[in-house]
Amino acid sequence: MSMYILKIISLLGGLALFLFGMDVMGKSLERLAGGRLQTLLAKMSSTVPRGFLLGLAVTAVIQSSSATTVMVVGFVNSGIMTLKQAIGVIMGSNVGTTVTAWILSLTQLEGDSLLVQLFKPSTLAPLLGTVGIVLYMFSKKPGHQGVGQVLLGFLALMTGMQLMSGAMKFLEDEAWFARLMVSFSNPVLGILAGALLTAVIQSSSASVGILQSLCTTGAVTYGTALPIILGQNIGTCVTALLGALGANRNARRTALVHLYFNVVGVALFALLFYGLGAFIPWEFLGQTAQPMSIALVHTGFNLLSTAVLLPMHGLLEKLAYLTIPAEPVHQAPVLLDERLLATPAVAIQRAREIAGKMARTSLEAMETAMELTDGYDPEKMERIQALETETDHYEDALGTYLVQLTRQELSERDNRSLNTILYTLSDLERIADHAVAVGAAAREMDQKNIRFSEAACQELGVLKKAVLATIRRTVEAFETDDLEGAMAVEPLEQVVDALVKEVKSRHVRRLRDGLCSVEYGFVLEDLLTAWERSADHCSNVAVEMLQMSQGKLEAHEYLNALKSGQLRESHDFTRLFRQFREEFSLEKG
Repeated sequence: MSMYILKIISLLGGLALFLFGMDVMGKSLERLAGGRLQTLLAKMSSTVPRGFLLGLAVTAVIQSSSATTVMVVGFVNSGIMTLKQAIGVIMGSNVGTTVTAWILSLTQLEGDSLLVQLFKPSTLAPLLGTVGIVLYMFSKKPGHQGVGQVLLGFLALMTGMQLMSGAMKFLEDEAWFARLMVSFSNPVLGILAGALLTAVIQSSSASVGILQSLCTTGAVTYGTALPIILGQNIGTCVTALLGALGANRNARRTALVHLYFNVVGVALFALLFYGLGAFIPWEFLGQTAQPMSIALVHTGFNLLSTAVLLPMHGLLEKLAYLTIPAEPVHQAPVLLDERLLATPAVAIQRAREIAGKMARTSLEAMETAMELTDGYDPEKMERIQALETETDHYEDALGTYLVQLTRQELSERDNRSLNTILYTLSDLERIADHAVAVGAAAREMDQKNIRFSEAACQELGVLKKAVLATIRRTVEAFETDDLEGAMAVEPLEQVVDALVKEVKSRHVRRLRDGLCSVEYGFVLEDLLTAWERSADHCSNVAVEMLQMSQGKLEAHEYLNALKSGQLRESHDFTRLFRQFREEFSLEKG
């Protein structure tokens, strides 16, 4: 009895290490791939065949079809991807997930040559684990540390697999276990067992690995393995179905397409295979299965299902629409789907895209507001107010989402991106607020019939160009994370400050000479304040980007060091300031 207890403890420990290794390896690969996963999936899956290839590639990299499918559900819910695009990716993820089984089948390698011995898990896993711990502990580069984590995850995965295989060997002499395995050769029981196991651990790769480790008992035949593998393909749909709860209709349809694809594939294969088996006995079903043959069956079934159902993707889409009919009222996509939080690098990329839209909205608001100073239009004023409300919505959504993201395990690069977005949100939103102030000043000018002199119009024209150039450069640099572009913002902001002082000085002279009214001065002050502060917010955004990239100095210290020539980039600052000062000169205006 004590022997059984010890074996069960060893088996559970092996399973824990196996699942931990799979989790660490998958998440580390996700972090290494970063936001490129979203770019690949959302922007390059324009057709179903291309989506299939991309789904296969991404899933093979991150080692989890469940993660890919939940990600796709989040993309559809956010409006990044259409249901049709998602179908191809889902089919590809089913094939991509079979790569894990081939890695685990390395345990079957036999031979005395040095090359074979090196690729056996008993040698390869410790070797890669040694390289991994060196990279993880002694390298300063985040990329190297990420590779180290992947290799350590592989070590845990293979070690757990070996522990499970060793612990399960005692089952080969157990009559009850042999009877259990024989019972699973019944297609219905086998499919249910495979689906239940996969649904519980929410990973088809892990459940296939457990099946491969059971092969060491000698009790797993092809007749037992085949229905269990079929069931595993159905059980893996549970993760996406749970992830679609509370999502919009298209996202729920995406999860259903995943389910229908697997259920239809399993049903067709089972009916054909076991139907023919009633007339032509499949003699190989009684033969003992090996880890590599499990991987072959797993891959073969998924390739066959895809070959049959890929041309029928339109029928799967129609079936999803029949199950969840279109609603009479349009349901707006979710800006930031919480499902993407499971893949932080993708969530960061999505947050950056939304923050970029927010920045563009603020820019549009200011551009429209500046048009009003040349001629007031009530409709344009309404547009400015609507844009400002939109930026408020963006700020609220992003702030909540980013706070949730701080609780996730992030790479150093993703953490910098998160902080950059989080600390610049209020600055980007405030530009839209100042656009409303400019619009209000323009409305006052229209109501009081205030007209600027020709000289004043020329001066304000130069200032408006400088302010818009500052905002545009800031938005472009922020959207593309362009640090060189961010470097040009602060010199421009200094030019705007200088222009504001000059415009004020000239106004005072005109006021003293009786060429301008005090009332005009109040409106002018409102305009100058709004534009100067908008440029200040641009400076804050650019400096925050530069700060986060360098990981040093507070903003105030950084600016002082930059202007006093203490930093390497101080020379560029001086050169750009002179260049912009000449470009936006009041004398030229």
